[in-house]
Amino acid sequence: MTASYPLRAIAADEFETWARMVSTTYGQDWREDALSNARWCIEPERTTGVFDGAELVGGMSIYGRVMTVPGAFVPVAGVTLVAVLPTHQRRGILTAMMRRQFTELHESSGEPVAALNAAEATIYGRFGYGIASHLAVVDGDARFMALRGDVEFGDGTIRLHDAEAARPLLEKVYDTARRDAVGFVDRADRYWDARLYDAEHTRDGATALRFAVHTDAAGAVTGYAFYRSRQRRVQVVELVATTRPAYAALWRFLIELDAHDHLDYTGATDEVLPHLLVNPRAADTTLVDNLWVRLVDVDRALAARRYATDVELVFEVDDAFCGWNAGRFRLSAADDAVSCERTAARADLRLSATELGAAYLGGTSLAVLAEAGRVEELTPGALRVAARAFHTDRAPFHPSGPAFPAF
Repeated sequence: MTASYPLRAIAADEFETWARMVSTTYGQDWREDALSNARWCIEPERTTGVFDGAELVGGMSIYGRVMTVPGAFVPVAGVTLVAVLPTHQRRGILTAMMRRQFTELHESSGEPVAALNAAEATIYGRFGYGIASHLAVVDGDARFMALRGDVEFGDGTIRLHDAEAARPLLEKVYDTARRDAVGFVDRADRYWDARLYDAEHTRDGATALRFAVHTDAAGAVTGYAFYRSRQRRVQVVELVATTRPAYAALWRFLIELDAHDHLDYTGATDEVLPHLLVNPRAADTTLVDNLWVRLVDVDRALAARRYATDVELVFEVDDAFCGWNAGRFRLSAADDAVSCERTAARADLRLSATELGAAYLGGTSLAVLAEAGRVEELTPGALRVAARAFHTDRAPFHPSGPAFPAF
């Protein structure tokens, strides 16, 4: 960074100024209640401020989370609230913030992976982020969403609860489900506070959140959905279930809600719902990018996850932004024994850190990236081996909402 715009971690008493800079950048008014909520989530020591004299003109923050990746749980730097004031854009400030953040993570042996939800799809690829998962945005016509006759609902029950009574039940279900759901992250109390934040000005004319909780015949809580209603539409904010009957029963409940004829929902690209319907087209689906992943340290990140098949490959990695990742790495995986180390051996595949980030969660195929000219096969057959090894049985899905925090 040039001396004109020094970077440093913000002090605790600078948080409000920093937060208002972020909201100004995004063209929003940051209300006092949201500001208070954000204060509990932000870690000042991991929150960068950029200064023009005494004025805060840019910033970004990290949430330390634990993400479910294929076969493992990995610490991840959840990057959020990346902002540069309109008066100071295109001056290299964003590049300097990114470089500082990655360098600090690398030199401190911090989280080996960074991840974010991108407000704009053209920004983060140049910093080594790849699209690692997508979302299915579902516009369902409930009038035609009849469930198949062979769907199993079980003997459970669904009850509505207020937020206070529902929360411990939601936390238990989510924590169970996330252990097998690639892309899910842990949720400490402060993140649940943010996820369930329900001020009237955030609802866009919809109702307050409703909480439906599913309990099986043995009395175990096995699923939940929380949702809003607006103009005959049910807006499903989050639905999580740990059993197939709970999942089906929750959807039946939502589809059959009186005085509603449409459902809005954002889920995984391989969402089960359409396969439960007599008419799958009633759940009209649009795909959008979801989680962008950056391997801060290629060797540590690749060694942290597990693989669908045994693999022994050498990757030649290009990384112009984080030079410590450039070079050749041998990935060896046999069951739970995984290693990734530098090597002088001949490479089997050539690609950049961006492609490895895109493939990291198993949601983007290395074979597809090769068809796009972004992965080069140097040893015949190596691409097929790599694509199969990185593959996951279910598509990764990162449940997040438009409210703070985004990650």
